[in-house]
Amino acid sequence: MNHIGRPSPLIIPFLLINSPNFHHQIHKSQFVYISFQPSSSSMALAFTTSTSASIAFSSSNSRSEQQQQQGIQFSASNFQTLDRSFPSPAALNLSRKRSEAVKALNAEPKRKDSIVPSAATVFAPDVVEKAIEVEDIEKLAQDLEKASPLEIMDKALEKYGNDIAIAFSGAEDVALIEYAHLTGRPFRVFSLDTGRLNPETYKFFDTVEKHYGIRIEYMFPDAVEVQALVRTKGLFSFYEDGHQECCRVRKVRPLRRALKGLRAWITGQRKDQSPGTRSEVPVVQVDPVFEGMDGGSGSLVKWNPVANVAGNDIWNFLRTMEVPVNTLHAQGYISIGCEPCTRPVLPGQHEREGRWWWEDAKAKECGLHKGNLKEENVNGNGSVNGNASSDIFESQNIVNLSRPGIENLLKMEDRKDGWMVVLYAPWCPFCQAMEASYEELADKLAGSGVKVGKFRADGDQKTFAKQELQLGSFPTILFFPKHSSRPIKYASEKRDVDSLMAFINALR
Repeated sequence: MNHIGRPSPLIIPFLLINSPNFHHQIHKSQFVYISFQPSSSSMALAFTTSTSASIAFSSSNSRSEQQQQQGIQFSASNFQTLDRSFPSPAALNLSRKRSEAVKALNAEPKRKDSIVPSAATVFAPDVVEKAIEVEDIEKLAQDLEKASPLEIMDKALEKYGNDIAIAFSGAEDVALIEYAHLTGRPFRVFSLDTGRLNPETYKFFDTVEKHYGIRIEYMFPDAVEVQALVRTKGLFSFYEDGHQECCRVRKVRPLRRALKGLRAWITGQRKDQSPGTRSEVPVVQVDPVFEGMDGGSGSLVKWNPVANVAGNDIWNFLRTMEVPVNTLHAQGYISIGCEPCTRPVLPGQHEREGRWWWEDAKAKECGLHKGNLKEENVNGNGSVNGNASSDIFESQNIVNLSRPGIENLLKMEDRKDGWMVVLYAPWCPFCQAMEASYEELADKLAGSGVKVGKFRADGDQKTFAKQELQLGSFPTILFFPKHSSRPIKYASEKRDVDSLMAFINALR
């Protein structure tokens, strides 16, 4: 008994407790002693030792306490020892940013706290994170320029593990899966199901899954966007006004969602595939268009293991390794995409002539590899010669401002609505990277009293834009308030919808 009439604590070595109400601390030591103090409603235990490193357990339901303590959760109602080793404290120290960003392509939604049972929290001692050096991707590309596709694939899978995936279209890029299989490393494969593929392609997907014992991670377009496109313009609008709009809805946006869960991706691009856009494709590069899980430009690496391989060598490899292929190839198809936009090629024709045959043969990119398009000879009206650089930000809620239109907007001192305007060049990869977020912003602001516009500021308009519109680099984003003649420039490099909305809400 102690001096206030309560039982004295009992000191018991190596005691295991199975109780829902307890609070104790375990300090790492060769000998562990337990202070046991019973009461009418609960019991308290203290595991004591001489070292400072500790593991804390608590049955408390305090929300603030749980938010401060991060770690691995165990049920407090059934705490018991496990006959296995545990990782070192350093291995458990995952950064908050990384743990929130890493997500499978088809990840399940995060469980809410309300459905997680009452649990104790184990967390390791703090470990100072080391700064991660950014690797010189250009140097890596130079080092691997003469490497074989198998060596390049092995390097990619080794570096990125589960944070990299192969983009599979259902054509001869099945060679990528064979190369990945030959490395002996685990790998992921995803594909874009546009809803317009050939029946033979769907059957081929099933064949590939069974042949390699894998599950392809399919990405689908947004049903609402597809419905709006088809109801507004019909099923075959791409024959009349180009394929870019349809590809953006059915392919580019689903791809963008997929890549946001990765740090790198692997494509089947080859230099000999398209004379106008792929002749300088490197074996590895920083993706100039899309973003990875960390967000922002430069957050995604793009691997092209067969960039230096000729088409006939790819086919020799497939035959030698007895790799299954799409049965459409036997019907004269070489480059295979959606059924309405793909046809067999004749002898002597280039393989890309079977894609979007009603358009320029030298500029056939659906948007997945838009970074291959370059600024070429600019003519007098500020557009790029040919169709190699199609326009962007094409949404019904985005106003295309002409030179007189932007000049009138500058002169107005009392506008009916506020305006958000992007100064852009369609060939600029940073403009391309923000296309989806800017279009989403325009949709959200429709009817809100803020209009969204675009002004193409390259070519002959560039000098004017620099002098009158504060153009520094592409893209430049301006907000024209209702009652101010001078536009306000958006200074941040964050071009996601939430950041842009915060900018607008602060000014209107």
